[in-house]
Amino acid sequence: MSTANDRELPAGHEIDTQRLMFAFFWWGGIWLLVGTLYGLIAAVKLYWPDAFVHPLLSFGRIRPIHTSIVLFGWSSFALVGLALFVVSRTSKVNLALPQAARLGMWLWNAALVTAIVTLSLGISRGPQEYRELIWPIALLYGVGLAAIGVSMIATVARRTTSEIYVSNWYILGAVCWMATLFTIAYLPFYQDGLGNIVIQGYYMHTAVGLWFTPLVLGTLYYALPRMLGKPIYSYALGVLGFWTNMLFYTLIGAHHFIFSPVPWWLQTTAILFSVGMMVPVWAGTGNFFLTARGSWPAVRRSYPLIFVLVGVWGYALASTQGTIEAFRSANIYWHFTNFTVGHSHLAMYGFVAFAIWGAMYGLVPRITGRGPSPAAISLHFWLAFLGGSLYITAISIAGVLQGASWVAGESFIASVDAAAPMWLWRTVGGFMMAASHVVFFINLWHMQPLTDSPAVMGERVPA
Repeated sequence: MSTANDRELPAGHEIDTQRLMFAFFWWGGIWLLVGTLYGLIAAVKLYWPDAFVHPLLSFGRIRPIHTSIVLFGWSSFALVGLALFVVSRTSKVNLALPQAARLGMWLWNAALVTAIVTLSLGISRGPQEYRELIWPIALLYGVGLAAIGVSMIATVARRTTSEIYVSNWYILGAVCWMATLFTIAYLPFYQDGLGNIVIQGYYMHTAVGLWFTPLVLGTLYYALPRMLGKPIYSYALGVLGFWTNMLFYTLIGAHHFIFSPVPWWLQTTAILFSVGMMVPVWAGTGNFFLTARGSWPAVRRSYPLIFVLVGVWGYALASTQGTIEAFRSANIYWHFTNFTVGHSHLAMYGFVAFAIWGAMYGLVPRITGRGPSPAAISLHFWLAFLGGSLYITAISIAGVLQGASWVAGESFIASVDAAAPMWLWRTVGGFMMAASHVVFFINLWHMQPLTDSPAVMGERVPA
């Protein structure tokens, strides 16, 4: 029920929306810590296989738990929390059907809890990366996605502006694409043989490019101009990025199975469309950096802006690296090695996580009137940046060493011996990243809305 204070606040700032947004943030932060714990255990066991000897903590069980929680827990929760604010603020109306979004949040939590239980017990769909969850759990997550999507779509439908702002193109597109992706991934058709392989490539790659990427870009198309106090450089580049991302991304999943029995023409199509992905990637990257042009003194003084722009660089580097990796001449050295793990962390950590943190630090204190100290944000940044860089560099070098060993025809154990020293550095980087996540969770506490905060009294900086 709206209060008098709510009616005085701009769209997106009303107390119910603040609390709902923060509920997503809190759960995202909790799942980040849980997912990090599982990731650390996996990193330690990779270097010391005899550590934590228990069936529930075997590497083959904890890795899918780690990836599922980080992808569908931390990243999805945090991005949806930001997206709910953005769709309301840019549509200039209060969030529609917030109860539906809250229902979706609880369904997602239920799905993640049951995912941990089932995966720990070895109950899964087998080695199908990011698609290990059995279909009842996936259905639970899908229903939650639909509930959240209904709230977002209804909000944009009620907008008081004549046009749909570019952020909402990306955000609503992500919801529609993810619903389609989940449906295709779990239909009982083509779940055997090569058909299953093709669907697997489509699913695990498109889950990143048509869910996380559009949500991040949609958030940044609002957050970066707001934080800089200037309009986006080019609306047209934003629209170009949206449509070309949809055009090219849906057909690149097969580049995960180069030199496999998958039809050669499909592999070649995936490579061709991977090259096409440079259009939306550099359209978006250029748009963000051209928006920041002329504002570098402000950027140097603002860790939230530095977080965001490091995330933009992560987007450019990870996507360009993915295109290069798709070529057969590179794929033969890099694929199925630890290099792919480094690439995925560059995308999900260097791009997605850094962009989320920058948007949170830049927007949330403007909404709630409360925020952490600059020193705390700085500590988070440097722990995450240095730890993530060490992790990604070490595991990527390990992959190069592995691939070179395989192509040279050496024994498998020779490739393990070559990569093993890098796994130690990966673990060191992982502990630094984990420390940064603890700092972030503390910082999140300092940004939470309070009923007696200045934000409720209308004394905030507009966001």
